[in-house]
Amino acid sequence: MDKRERARIFRTRLDDRMRANAVSRSALARACGVDRSTIAQLLSEDETRLPNAHLAAECALALGVSADWLLALTERSETAADLLATSFRLADAERTPADAQIDDWHREAVGYKIRHVPATLPDILKTDAVIDFEYAAFLEKTPEQAGYAVRDKAEWLRRPGSDYEICMSQELVESLARGEGYWRGLTKAARRDQIRYMAKSCRDKYPSLRVYLYDTKIVFSAPVTIFGPLLAVVYIGRYYMVFRETRQIRALTDHFDQLVRDSETDARSAADVIEAML
Repeated sequence: MDKRERARIFRTRLDDRMRANAVSRSALARACGVDRSTIAQLLSEDETRLPNAHLAAECALALGVSADWLLALTERSETAADLLATSFRLADAERTPADAQIDDWHREAVGYKIRHVPATLPDILKTDAVIDFEYAAFLEKTPEQAGYAVRDKAEWLRRPGSDYEICMSQELVESLARGEGYWRGLTKAARRDQIRYMAKSCRDKYPSLRVYLYDTKIVFSAPVTIFGPLLAVVYIGRYYMVFRETRQIRALTDHFDQLVRDSETDARSAADVIEAML
């Protein structure tokens, strides 16, 4: 970046943060241990020089921002400690797939594209029989409560501009068709209804909903949901790993997009492939 442009950004950001914090030039000068004229010089439109590292750090400390942000080295204004706290955290996950926290994140991301790799089947593609099957053993949430939560998620797809991409394991759907593994104990009729419902949803809701099937022998993904550019959430069982820093979200977005490219079945073909598993 040109030095004059960096100086202009420094001046603008310093002035904006002083106004936001109601800090006068005199108050900032006292906090930084310099003369008021020094602060006036920093804010002068004719000034093309940058402050030394010590003064930049003192200004940042006094205004509660990072020196890197003042110097246009980052777009995040938080201090290092605050940035660490806001960019990553662990959130408790209810011991159920239909988690109220996920609903809150969906509401926060209204108008943005959602990318989702489910742990089992996507909630919005489940029949009532599958919800009953999954939640029968849970004490924290009844199948009826889970059904309401799932239907709330489905409402998201009916909103104008909805854009939902799902990548799920083809082996998971095949095991559902055969009644193996996770799906052992679910009746054949319920499994067939679930497959038909998924195929119908893929057809009826396309292109707002796009489902891709990937081969886990070729690629792998942990359960993850990316809520537009706002946050990304990796599900590890008891907790969600929540990322809000731009580069972290972009990295997980790149991972998802590569998963789409590596999928054996694209969104246009998903309904036919799923239906064929009957």
